[in-house]
Amino acid sequence: MSSDTFQGWVAHDATSPLQFTKFTPKPFTPSDIEIRITHCGICGTDVHTLRSGWSATDYPCVLGHEIIGVVVRIGSGVATLASSPASREIRVGHRVGIGAQSMSCLRADCEACVAGKENYCSRITGTYNGRYQDKSKSYGGYATFWRGSAHFAFKIPDSLPSAEAAPLLCGGVTVFRPLKRYNAGPGKAVGIIGVGGLGHLGILFAKALGCSSVIAISRTSSKRRDAVEGLGADGFIATDEDKEWARIHSRSLNLIICTVDAPDLPLGKYLHLLKVGGTYVQVGAPEGPLPGVNAWSLIQKEVQITGSNIGSPDDIREMLQLAADRRVLPWIQKRPMSEVNAALADMDSGKARYRYVLVNDANFNEAKL
Repeated sequence: MSSDTFQGWVAHDATSPLQFTKFTPKPFTPSDIEIRITHCGICGTDVHTLRSGWSATDYPCVLGHEIIGVVVRIGSGVATLASSPASREIRVGHRVGIGAQSMSCLRADCEACVAGKENYCSRITGTYNGRYQDKSKSYGGYATFWRGSAHFAFKIPDSLPSAEAAPLLCGGVTVFRPLKRYNAGPGKAVGIIGVGGLGHLGILFAKALGCSSVIAISRTSSKRRDAVEGLGADGFIATDEDKEWARIHSRSLNLIICTVDAPDLPLGKYLHLLKVGGTYVQVGAPEGPLPGVNAWSLIQKEVQITGSNIGSPDDIREMLQLAADRRVLPWIQKRPMSEVNAALADMDSGKARYRYVLVNDANFNEAKL
């Protein structure tokens, strides 16, 4: 595919249905690859961006940053000039994934890029709703093809099915990175707030890392069976059903990862669950500010509140290999990409259990997806 026009499901404003139409991708450069998209997960970010929930969206916009596809074109410089050894190994015909980031500055004077933290580069370009340095727009995976830097493309391990691999490219690494960063593993007790698209992956990865105790935290007990019997959580806290939950479970967790994007979460009570020196990590992004906390909630136990943004290319590769080795497979429901508008509405209303994956219609009826 070498056309300068692609086709995809394009958002033209915050309220109208996405329309299947042509759009112009970024100019192809020697460091780029082009892929034929087979699958794309629906992420909560897609819903927020569609309605300009966090900030004004740069319409027209093609959503989707959990992309799986097959490489059909490689730039002349990828094999020799790509900035990472893994990128230099990409070939036509390889199955690759694209996550939430499609570019950083990759400059020698950028502390983030030099440190392998491209996801914190001040010149980061998102896979969609972003602008490259040449001012061209970035477009995502609700489309037939994708074009972008090989540096942010990742070979998918053979044992991972494409549909299950898609949500790992954003949702998976979003929870894997803080688990890795704060040494989740044997001897550690971890709480995952929210049993949804991100939260169910948090439980799966915490178990895969060997955490001694993984506690699912949700408002009601409606997802208790999924969390404990299905995902393997060791315990469950329903915060709306037990007024004493914060007292009963005080000082029980080393690490809490909050995946929910509600602005009215009981942050002070969540901090009560942390042990001395514990860490609370926010990965869900509300459209409003987080609630305030009493300073003593931090001081008395030397706890910290922090955040985490997706993951670096190295994090993604490590996460994909762990998922392949330990069979970390998201709970998904496949939808034809032509049903994208209905799928987005269902995602926004909380019907997904726990991720929708769009399959390009040409691939939907294939036996091996």
